[in-house]
Amino acid sequence: MPDPNPAALEFLLNRRSRPAKTLQAPAPDRAALAPILTAALRSPDHGKLEPWRLIVLERAALDRLAALALTRGTALGLDPDQIEKTRATYADSPLAVAVIAAPVASEKVPEVEQLYSAGAVCLSLLNAALAAGWGANWLSGWASHDRGFVEEGLGLAPGESVAGLIHIGTERAAPPERPRPNLASTVTWMDR
Repeated sequence: MPDPNPAALEFLLNRRSRPAKTLQAPAPDRAALAPILTAALRSPDHGKLEPWRLIVLERAALDRLAALALTRGTALGLDPDQIEKTRATYADSPLAVAVIAAPVASEKVPEVEQLYSAGAVCLSLLNAALAAGWGANWLSGWASHDRGFVEEGLGLAPGESVAGLIHIGTERAAPPERPRPNLASTVTWMDR
């Protein structure tokens, strides 16, 4: 017989990300962030490989990454509006956690499953931050896929990639509810 947790289910049925541009200081300090990070690392991990790691980006790091986004975007010849949007995301964020996919050589666990595990860490981190009362949003963007940016800015090794950037802070204004997927159009039931 199941042992339901109605409060957890209610949270999941009503959870919603907070737009990163609505987040402001204060952000959780290291003590407040520790249980959020701990919850995130309880994600599914076939083979217990821990094919991910976290980089907590505090104010000075976010400012450095904002400047690097400007430099890299200009060097890549990107549209100035696209560069500015990414620069501002780092400059305006009170705190972010980079979830790094770091696949491990394994005969039993395909790399794709390890990448899914890193994605699960992103969602668990986002939900843990929201459950702890913070505003949070999962973003990526061109900079997180640019090797020059991630190697210089985050120190990523070959084979590592950014699964997501979870921005966390205090919410300025609650976003309006948005339409959600329709169960009837997204679920197929197979009974044989």
